[in-house]
Amino acid sequence: QVQLVESGGGLVQPGGSLRLSCAATGSAFSSYAMGWYRQCPGKQRELVATDNSGGSPTYTDSVKGRFTISRDNAKNTVYLQMNSLKPEDTAVYYCNARRLVFNYWGQGTQVTVSS
Repeated sequence: QVQLVESGGGLVQPGGSLRLSCAATGSAFSSYAMGWYRQCPGKQRELVATDNSGGSPTYTDSVKGRFTISRDNAKNTVYLQMNSLKPEDTAVYYCNARRLVFNYWGQGTQVTVSS
């Protein structure tokens, strides 16, 4: 069992930056593929970035060059550094941990990009 708690969301102006954190409890954190998803009202949840279990990360096209996913296995934490934020990045951001048949979600953190 893994529990995920996101933090770091908030209101930011266009062009600004935020860093989201996702702290995981439970064992074998390093064996999980960690990812960030986001969901806007009325839309499906979409993948933003995944670290592919510490391999080469994957990003959705709209955030390439602006967002960076990273993890610290010693702290059981995964991060999403978001730079050059745009209004269309506004969403609830969810942390995800995936391994074999196991799939866990955090409760989400709101990111609002607005002037």
